[in-house]
Amino acid sequence: MLKAIDNRPPKTTMEVFKMLPEGTRCELISGTIYMSPAPTIYHQDVILTLGSELYQYVKTKKLGKVCISPIDVYLDNRKNAFQPDLLFVSSENENIIREDGIYGTPDLIIEILSPGTKNFDLTKKKKIYEKTGVKEYWVIDPQTKVSIGFQLVDKKFQEFKKDKGKIVSLLLRHTFIF
Repeated sequence: MLKAIDNRPPKTTMEVFKMLPEGTRCELISGTIYMSPAPTIYHQDVILTLGSELYQYVKTKKLGKVCISPIDVYLDNRKNAFQPDLLFVSSENENIIREDGIYGTPDLIIEILSPGTKNFDLTKKKKIYEKTGVKEYWVIDPQTKVSIGFQLVDKKFQEFKKDKGKIVSLLLRHTFIF
């Protein structure tokens, strides 16, 4: 059940989003709330494997912070709150990390495609990630293990790598196997 903010009903979609119970699988994309079912086992296998490797690498090198979904990423104050599967925030940008989410643009975002989210990950979310300045964006098909990497160049994503079973991060200068 939704609770009122300061004893008044919510006035914006963002206010409704922030009132949802913790753990609700949904995202706010361009002002619309989208809910999704639990991910598949293949999806979770990739997140666990890749997330563990990414976490250990970043921690060992003291490069910043790695987060795994669900965590809310507020790319602006009104229309977009995403829950990327994996993300990296560099030490230089750690000021965007708060207890209740990420308030700003992560340096690296990785989305594991699901039937229910594939279209959003490859179109709407990709455009917003590009617009808000994500430096590197990866999408991975958990069934085929095909990964596609995009790098932000002159404020536009350019595909720089397509591979299978690994991502070769230009930002982190490391290859991650999944």
